[in-house]
Amino acid sequence: MAPHAEPASPAAGPGSDGTSDLFRSFFIGGFECSTQRRRDGRRLDLLAGTRHDVLVAQDYRQLAEHGIRSARDGIRWHLVETRPGHYDWSSVLPALRAARDTGTQVAWDLCHYGWPDAVDVFSPAFVEHFARFAGAFARLHRDEMGFAPTVCPVNEISFFAWAGGDVALMNPGQTHRANELKLQLVRAAIAGARAVRDAAPGACILAIDPITNIVPRPDQDPADAAAHNENQFQAWDMLCGLQHPELGGGADSFDVLGVNYYWNNQWLHGGHREAVLPSDPRHRPLRDLLAGAYARYRKPIFMAETSIEGDERAPWLRYIGEEVRAAMRAGVPMDGICLYPVLSHLGWDDDRYCPNGLFELQPEGDRRPVHAPLAAELREQQRLFAELRRSRAAS
Repeated sequence: MAPHAEPASPAAGPGSDGTSDLFRSFFIGGFECSTQRRRDGRRLDLLAGTRHDVLVAQDYRQLAEHGIRSARDGIRWHLVETRPGHYDWSSVLPALRAARDTGTQVAWDLCHYGWPDAVDVFSPAFVEHFARFAGAFARLHRDEMGFAPTVCPVNEISFFAWAGGDVALMNPGQTHRANELKLQLVRAAIAGARAVRDAAPGACILAIDPITNIVPRPDQDPADAAAHNENQFQAWDMLCGLQHPELGGGADSFDVLGVNYYWNNQWLHGGHREAVLPSDPRHRPLRDLLAGAYARYRKPIFMAETSIEGDERAPWLRYIGEEVRAAMRAGVPMDGICLYPVLSHLGWDDDRYCPNGLFELQPEGDRRPVHAPLAAELREQQRLFAELRRSRAAS
């Protein structure tokens, strides 16, 4: 197939179900692809831990059985660049070919918390290595798939900087260096995005981070919580060149805003982190958080991650669907919801089972057991979003 450039947005392409301008289906299946080193030095590989690396084609086919034709997936940089400047694509090609063969549209994370051990994340070489790797992947995707990729260069820069640079939960295992790490990750994301665009014109670049709301306690100055809430936009602002323009950010650093939202993304400020739930009058409606993020950047927007564990999975999706439709009716052009993760997995820190997916994890077999209540709620939400799309098109 001769390579061709697809427009950065919209990018739904052939096979779209018509419910999203960006994705082939409004609902997206996200596969947990974290590759960081934990606090104890152990390297995680969630794609291997869930066997998605070997069952990728079957997993994509099983997504399609539930009307999901788009996915988020990951490239494991540490497996690809085993020697500086040398790329082994054997862990990537099966996924690319599975996407092609099953007609699945995939957005690829290029750095989901992990990088090759030989590279110091704080050194200028990190940015250079990442840009070369990102460009090399874009060329591979163009040659294998016949069109430019959709990528998130660096996943969750804000969370990554906090977890790895402030509280040492993961690599690089530092404290009091969050801002330094954030600046470096932004440099890498900007350089990676440019390398991808140079290698594959028409590539679509995603910038994905959490949206949060920190609520002041009664005895606190609300200005402190407000400052923390403003800081959630810092990485996106840097990518856009609104802050630290010396990093090289600009309007072309990303095309699509991806926002992550979990049940505990609103919490009380300071002390023990206590979640502020939707039933709490201090809770800010998700529709308002979505509207605020969209108003700030005026770019295509989608929910890049959301989930909860256990029996709350179906009610949580119902709540998310209601809030996203409310945001859409208020003028926020939401282009999708990613069930992340769509496949349950073992926990990062303790290997406990996290039952948070549409599909359950099992050690053998190639068919994933389905969490029936979530599957039923997904069908209902698909119906409601299709109905909203039809009504908006007719008006």
